[in-house]
Amino acid sequence: MLSVVQAQPLAPILRQIVDGVTEASDVALARLWVLESDRECLVCSGSPVAKGSQRVLHLLASSGKSLATGELYTGVAGKAHRIELGERKIGCIAQNREALLISDVTPSQDWVADPEWVEREKIRSFAGHPLICRDELLGVLAVFSRTKFSDEDFQWLRTFADHAAVAIWNARSFDELNRLRTQLELENEYLSDEIKQTIHFGDIVTQSKSFQKVLQQVQLVAETTATVLIFGESGTGKELIARAIHERGPRKSRPFIKVNCGAIPETLFESEFFGHVKGAFTGALSDRIGRFELAQGGDLFLDEVGEIPMSLQAKLLRVLQEKQFERVGDARTRCADVRILAATNRNLKEEVEAGNFREDLYYRLTVFPIEIPPLRDRKEDIAPMALQFIRKSAARLKIKAPRLNTRQLRELEGYDWPGNVRELENVLERAVILARESGDLKFELQRPRVALKNPSHPVGTVKSPSFPPSILSWDELKKREVDNILAALRQSNGRVFGRGGAAESLGMKPTTLASKLKALGIEKRFISGPNRSDS
Repeated sequence: MLSVVQAQPLAPILRQIVDGVTEASDVALARLWVLESDRECLVCSGSPVAKGSQRVLHLLASSGKSLATGELYTGVAGKAHRIELGERKIGCIAQNREALLISDVTPSQDWVADPEWVEREKIRSFAGHPLICRDELLGVLAVFSRTKFSDEDFQWLRTFADHAAVAIWNARSFDELNRLRTQLELENEYLSDEIKQTIHFGDIVTQSKSFQKVLQQVQLVAETTATVLIFGESGTGKELIARAIHERGPRKSRPFIKVNCGAIPETLFESEFFGHVKGAFTGALSDRIGRFELAQGGDLFLDEVGEIPMSLQAKLLRVLQEKQFERVGDARTRCADVRILAATNRNLKEEVEAGNFREDLYYRLTVFPIEIPPLRDRKEDIAPMALQFIRKSAARLKIKAPRLNTRQLRELEGYDWPGNVRELENVLERAVILARESGDLKFELQRPRVALKNPSHPVGTVKSPSFPPSILSWDELKKREVDNILAALRQSNGRVFGRGGAAESLGMKPTTLASKLKALGIEKRFISGPNRSDS
């Protein structure tokens, strides 16, 4: 009893209980069943007999030795492993919560499951006690003896069973506290990293009707647990919208975990999402909790979900459908009480048609789609956002916020903002830094000089001319952008993706360039020919 109550993890306690009972020379077999669901049991998890959340008795510890063969009875699998309440004598002890003593066992008795074993091992008595602590049924302890159990023996076993029940209760509580502490430590570590890495857009401010519709959608879906797909160009603030949904929803007190799907190597996808156990693969030196477990009870933000390789999309689909997963190298099935918020700058419907994205996963993600309009389509938001970014940048630098005059505002509103809100914030922060000396805001809105491949050039590259410093009209800016993209497309013979493609020459993501081609109405038939830039 002393050794049992001193142990803390559950598995060693169960082993000590049955081993302690079988130290008596007349005990042939001691077994301990624990009440838990199939998915909590390592043996039953994922097996055909598993029935989800239903709690039944599972044999988790066994000890004894055969009189005839010397075999050790330490196995827990087999017919006696899973017993439902009310089934056989063990199930009846649990259901009735009453101990059972059979002082004189004979092979011919109806309740005997294996008469040959009873006769061969010279079994004389059977005693079974329910394990109850704080009025909760925890399991059943059963003992087969080769001598007759006296009333004193039976009472002693009852006392031992009561101590064992308390030890099991404490061990479970200890395991749960350890699990919660580990999860909290990992959440804190993750959130600390997020604070350092996250780009802060500040509070959402808007004057445009198009973005106000987005906020209305956020308010509607935040109160539900529906899966949300947020799509829009890079830099439009998809993560900001995801956080707004989380903070206005019923899970706001639980974690908000972000995963950049495009940054996870294919070989580490399962480990990153679902976790792994020690020794699951080379380099797995300890157990590791996955992002789904980190987000338990909260929201999981899958950024760039369109970047998930086709071969791994089925694994994500299974979790979304069945709400269950297993750590790499672990047979135990765990529940995934997680709400999915996904984001992409790709057109997933086109990706499905092209065979690059699973159709069933697409429909799982698009339960409630939200499209964020680019900044060029909501110019009325530039003024309030610019004032907010200037104030925040000045506060970080501990200087007085420079004034934004009408001419400067018109300059900002006349720019196309291919990088959207992220580019606006960066441009303004740079302007505030430079304004410490000049006292005046000056914006560097010219496109960066890009390197275009040119085999005739001695170093293989040639710089494209920068835009003139004069202020250009909206139409002039759009025409220059079209000219620049067409030049890159002609150089790459119409190729957008891959090495030597137009996206590489322009220094942007292929998916971003594909979106711009569609937005600007540039079609392949306009690419060829030296004098078609006016299209």
